Amino acid sequence: MSLKYFDFLKQIINRKEGDPVEMVRNVDPLGKSEIVWGIKEFKTEYSTRFNMCGYCAPKLDVVRIGFIGLGERGSNAVVRISQIEGVEIKALSDQREASVKASQSYLTGKGIPAAAEYFGKEEGWKEMCNHDDVDLVYICTPWHQHTPMAVYAMEHGKHVAVEVPAARTLDECWQLVETSERTHKHCMMLENCCYDFFELLTLNMARQGLFGELVHGEGGYMHSLLEMNFAKPKGASSDNLCAPEMFRLKENYRNGNLYPTHGLGPVCQAMNINRGDKMEYLTSMSSADFQMADKARELAAKDSFYNQFLGKPFRGNMNATIVRTQKGRTIMIQHDVTSTRPYSRIHLLSGTKGIAQKWPEPAKISFGEEWLNEEEFEKLSQEFTPALVRKIGDFAKKTDEKGGKDFMMDWRLIDCLRNGLPLDQDVYDAALWSSIAPLTEWSVAHYSSPVRVPDFTCGGWKTNQPVNLSLAGGGNTGVRILSNVGTSEVYETHC
Repeated sequence: MSLKYFDFLKQIINRKEGDPVEMVRNVDPLGKSEIVWGIKEFKTEYSTRFNMCGYCAPKLDVVRIGFIGLGERGSNAVVRISQIEGVEIKALSDQREASVKASQSYLTGKGIPAAAEYFGKEEGWKEMCNHDDVDLVYICTPWHQHTPMAVYAMEHGKHVAVEVPAARTLDECWQLVETSERTHKHCMMLENCCYDFFELLTLNMARQGLFGELVHGEGGYMHSLLEMNFAKPKGASSDNLCAPEMFRLKENYRNGNLYPTHGLGPVCQAMNINRGDKMEYLTSMSSADFQMADKARELAAKDSFYNQFLGKPFRGNMNATIVRTQKGRTIMIQHDVTSTRPYSRIHLLSGTKGIAQKWPEPAKISFGEEWLNEEEFEKLSQEFTPALVRKIGDFAKKTDEKGGKDFMMDWRLIDCLRNGLPLDQDVYDAALWSSIAPLTEWSVAHYSSPVRVPDFTCGGWKTNQPVNLSLAGGGNTGVRILSNVGTSEVYETHC
């Protein structure tokens, strides 16, 4: 063992509790490479301008919305939001004319006034944001566009709802925080899994103390997407590589937990992260890539379009990340969208008095050595179903192809904006949950070394209040069933 390495061990052994942990670089005792020991911290000089947690923006009797990105997620959002009262869809933006026309056709076919159209220009969305007849910009574009679009929209006086992840880098996370605080505009990441039925049920149960003190949580995103990631877009050829259309595959050149928010968001809300607790540090490890490079070679042998993906450093199949919070809790997050396995987000909450787990299905709850039986589970569900689900859950299930969680997310967002209520997810949640991807990339690249998680609230977590599970001050936004033009009634209003 080298003297330099021995000296480093003495530093660790002699370190007193509470002493700062600095970044220490030492030579690997095996002499193979330089390795990193200690906790890495990415410094920032930022300080809070204005606390957006709990912020109540002025009420909007009618929420005027402009959509950017009308692929599968964006076009489905147009359909969902058109069924919420107190909404006007003012603008539709996508580079592809056909996508804009398809959503426009849906609106006019339901008797809804035509929206302004923006297409054919790479930055046509900016023209939409420059108009003052839009209150909320709803962003469903490739990941690298999320932060630039959200920042521009807020700087032009719009609230923002942006698909996951809201940012790809730590710098982008801080840009979102700074812009939201400076402009006093909401920036909500559209983390729909926070609105799934079991997640909301267990959030309310945790809030009521049924699990005792939460000790550990788990979330993940395991979903076999190998074929989808390599699917060639329509019209693609070796001469027309359609690079923007393959953005999901190209994101997989990054090695870390690239898509943490679906599993992480509900756990963070149950643990009141950013609202009474905060993440301290994480460590992350990835397996090797066992399938993606092989898939690229297999496809390239048949189609030269895929030559561009040969020799690329694809992420490992499985990434496992552990986070420790300021209160000493732990959160495990997993990501694997390559391996052959059933869909899972895990969703596990473990406390001093009980545990809840969703996957593998069916959902389960226990307060002892055995899981509750079906009758006991149903009784708990009836008692602790939150007001949001009681209000809109049945309609959401009938309307939403994702089982209801997307519609409840959209309805809750609109209801909060119309009543001047704080949003369930604020810009600090968007930044924190999104930051996991770049932080895990760093940890994976440095032998799973720990890295400190930035506090995007800049200390606000100590006094920020937990998410409000009631509908107090709101809950008065109706929904409507849309009929085709020519029927006796276009809108049939409910609730």
